[in-house]
Amino acid sequence: MWIRIKNSELEIIRADITESDCDAIVNAANAQLILGGSVAGVIRRKGGLTIQQECNKIGPTFVGGAVITGAGNLKAKYVIHAVGPQTGEGDEDTKLKNATVNSLKLADKHKLQSIAFPAISTGIFGYPADRCAKIMLSAIIEYLKGETGIKKVVMCLFDDKMLGIFENRLKQSGV
Repeated sequence: MWIRIKNSELEIIRADITESDCDAIVNAANAQLILGGSVAGVIRRKGGLTIQQECNKIGPTFVGGAVITGAGNLKAKYVIHAVGPQTGEGDEDTKLKNATVNSLKLADKHKLQSIAFPAISTGIFGYPADRCAKIMLSAIIEYLKGETGIKKVVMCLFDDKMLGIFENRLKQSGV
């Protein structure tokens, strides 16, 4: 499923984000920028040790923030490490919106034309999937309505259930 927003495209797909050929993929990171398990672990394994080495030089960072590294052996050129909130820490919706927008701003700063996002914080951080879809899609749509060089944003989701949640939320957005 995809929609056009101004000069950009927003697409929602079921796929392995580490196989994306977008200019950048987003890693749902922890504040210490340690590529441990889940998607971050796959990024480290497929992309190689250089990604973690770059993170070690940058980190830690703050919840809601985003930093950029090279992508090592991945198809993408860059990995944007966005730190989403953990359920129960307070002000989670604002922190998730900030992590999303800060990732998009980094992509623009580095003149990237395409970026792929996972459903940030919905794994071990316990953030509700429907709330994530609402916050992330709203933030992306709002950002793409402004001045941006980003031509394509992909929500790269890992299973059919998450895909359905994001597609339904996009349909409800009225865009």
